[in-house]
Amino acid sequence: MSVAARRQFHSGPLRRARYNGLSHPESPVLRKLLFLCALLAVVPAHAQLTIEIYGTGSNQIPISVVPFAGEDVSQPTLSDIIEADLQRSGRFNTLYVPPQNPPLNETSKPDFSAWKARGSDALVVGGVTAAGSQYVTRFHLYDVPRQQWLEGRDFPAVAPAQLRAVAHRAADYIYEKLTGERGVFSTRIVFVSKTGRNFQLQVADADGENRQVLHNSAEPIISPVWSPDGKFIAYVSFESKKPVVYVHNLDNGGRRAVANFDGSNSAPAWSPDGKQLAVALSKDGGTKLFMVNADGSGLRRLSSSSAIDTEPVFSADGQWIYFTSDRGGAPQIYRMSANGGPAQRITHSGSYNVSPDISPDGKLLTYVTRDEGRFRVALLDLAGGQTTILTDTTQDESPSFAPNGRMILYATASGGRGILAATSIDGRSKYRLSVPAGDVREPNWGPFPTH
Repeated sequence: MSVAARRQFHSGPLRRARYNGLSHPESPVLRKLLFLCALLAVVPAHAQLTIEIYGTGSNQIPISVVPFAGEDVSQPTLSDIIEADLQRSGRFNTLYVPPQNPPLNETSKPDFSAWKARGSDALVVGGVTAAGSQYVTRFHLYDVPRQQWLEGRDFPAVAPAQLRAVAHRAADYIYEKLTGERGVFSTRIVFVSKTGRNFQLQVADADGENRQVLHNSAEPIISPVWSPDGKFIAYVSFESKKPVVYVHNLDNGGRRAVANFDGSNSAPAWSPDGKQLAVALSKDGGTKLFMVNADGSGLRRLSSSSAIDTEPVFSADGQWIYFTSDRGGAPQIYRMSANGGPAQRITHSGSYNVSPDISPDGKLLTYVTRDEGRFRVALLDLAGGQTTILTDTTQDESPSFAPNGRMILYATASGGRGILAATSIDGRSKYRLSVPAGDVREPNWGPFPTH
C-alpha cells in the first residue's frame, strides 16, 4: 500500500461506502477506494480464516469436553469444534481432558468426584456411530457439582462433511443450557475478501470455516448485510464503475439491482420484516436516506436535511432508523422514525462517531468512534447514556452484533492487513479471524438459522 493510500485509509473507519462527493475530507468512499485499489495481496483460494483468542472473560464456567467415541471420522473432531466454540464465546474455561481409560462415550456413567477434583463444573461426553455412509451423533451434558444430567441430544444421520455443522449445533445447545441464552455457533457471517486483483463476496460459518464465494468482481464490493431470514444478502458493487445496491439470493444464486439511480447508491439496511431496504442515495444531489422495496420498487425519501445522511440501520422493532449524519458539523449518530421526519442526535461523546448497529434487544448501540486519533469500537447504553470503548486496536470498522447480542464482529488491521475480530459486549473476551496471506473486510453477522 502506498503512503498516500495508507494515510487516506487511516483517516477514518468505513462501513458501507457512504458519503457522496469523493472530495469530502471524511469521505468513506474515497478512503475505501484508495485502500481497495492499493491492495495487491494474494489470498490462496484454499486459505481459511484462522482464529486467535487473545482475551478471556471473567466468571467463566469451567467445562470439560471429552473426546467423542468414534469421532475420528472428522477432522477437526467434533469435540475439538465444540470446545473451540465454547472457548471463543468467552463464557467458558475449557479444561484439559486427560486420556480416559476406559474411554468415555455417551452411555458411560461419569465419575463425578474425579471431574470435580479436576475443577469441572460441567462435563460433555458423546459418541459418533456409523449408519451406512452417514453418521449419527449423540452427546450428554452433566452438572458436575450436583451430579446431574442436564441435556442430551441425538442428531439425525448426516454425511461426514456435515459433522462440523452438527458440532456447532451441539455447542449451541450446551451454551444455551448453561447460560440461558441462545448460542450463535450455527450462525454465519458475510464479508469481502481481496484475492489478487479480484474482490470476493463470501459467507462462512461463525468460526470462519466452510467459506463459500457468492460473487467475484474486478471492482470493489462493499457493505454486505444479511436479510432477517438469512436467505438474501444486500451489498454494493462498483462493477458498473459506480456504486449500485444488489440483492443476492442465497438459495439460487440469482441477484438483482434494487438501487441503481444516478449518482451513488449505497449503505443498504434491511427492515426487520425483510420487505424493504433503507439506502443512501445521492440522486437528488447530496446523500440522503431513502426506502425501497426489496424488489427495487416503491422508492420514497426519508431524510431531507442539507447534510450527508448515510449508514442507516433499523431498530429490531422496526420503528426507528439509526444513521450517520454530519448535520451538526461532524459525523455523529442520529435516530429518526422509520417513516421519516425529524432526527434526534444519539451520540454526544467524541467528535467523530460513525457506523451504528443496534443490539437485538434494542438496548445497546455499537459504533466506531475516533479516540485520540484511533478508530475503535464503542458501545453506548441507550437508556443510561454510558459509553464504553471495547477495543484496543486503532483502525476498526463495521461493527455488527451477533444475533444473541453478546458479541460484536468488526474489521480492523493487523500487520498491515485487514482482518476480522470480535469482542464481547463487556470488552473482556476477544478473538481474531484472519487469512494468513490476505485481507478481509466489511463483516456482517447473520441471523439465527432455522433448522
